[in-house]
Amino acid sequence: CTCSIPFYLPQKMEGNVYMYYKLYGFYQNIYRYIRSRSNNQLVGEDVRDIEDCAPFKVSHHSTPIVPCGAIVNSMFNDTIILSYKLNSLMHIRVPMLKRDLHDGQISMSSFRIQVSIIFIANLQEAQSPHTGLNQSVIWIETDKNNAENNGFLNDDFIVWMRTADFPTFKKLYCRLYQIHYFTEGLPAGNYSFNISYNFPVTRFHGEKSILSTLTWCEGGGFFLGVAYTVTGPLTWLASFALMAVHLIWKKKKVTFRQ
Repeated sequence: CTCSIPFYLPQKMEGNVYMYYKLYGFYQNIYRYIRSRSNNQLVGEDVRDIEDCAPFKVSHHSTPIVPCGAIVNSMFNDTIILSYKLNSLMHIRVPMLKRDLHDGQISMSSFRIQVSIIFIANLQEAQSPHTGLNQSVIWIETDKNNAENNGFLNDDFIVWMRTADFPTFKKLYCRLYQIHYFTEGLPAGNYSFNISYNFPVTRFHGEKSILSTLTWCEGGGFFLGVAYTVTGPLTWLASFALMAVHLIWKKKKVTFRQ
């Protein structure tokens, strides 16, 4: 199923532009869901380690699934293409990048083994048709334009595996490649989102949407920024109030002697 959503951008979006997808009612914070993964697979130690991956441990042929677990087997896989109406006769595809979506934040996580020779060897073993391993149901070629952005190293995969704390969340989908007509950002004008539906939301009675560009508090959402701004001064006021109470009662302290 595909659809096209036209929209008008009234003013230019300068600088870096990021595209997010947002899911409503998808509970990535359920304990059994979070546990359903194999860190040994992710760091390249043992691609056959499927102990904690229920219910996605083995295929119909009883062969281990790589990568296993409920998290990867529920990975968001809609295809979103942004088009720009250059003139009345021509639409051009806005160049977007699918690399470096995690901004280096994964370096200390379970994906830090990306350059390991052991990891590469085990990944090649998992992808070989003669090893008795089965690729995950959703584990297809995730980036056909960049051979290095596939498998365990795929940025979409890494971003998705970082589970969200709340049932409504957004994740980075891609970022603007600033070339040709888009060297300074997105020019004002007519655009359209062309979406191929692969990720069903009706099963969990949820919704999905697209967010674009980056604000000072990231992703166009001001909740955390406002919350931190309000909480900070309140914490300082509470600290001064407690200090004042402590000093007042210290002066009024009475020592009783028996």
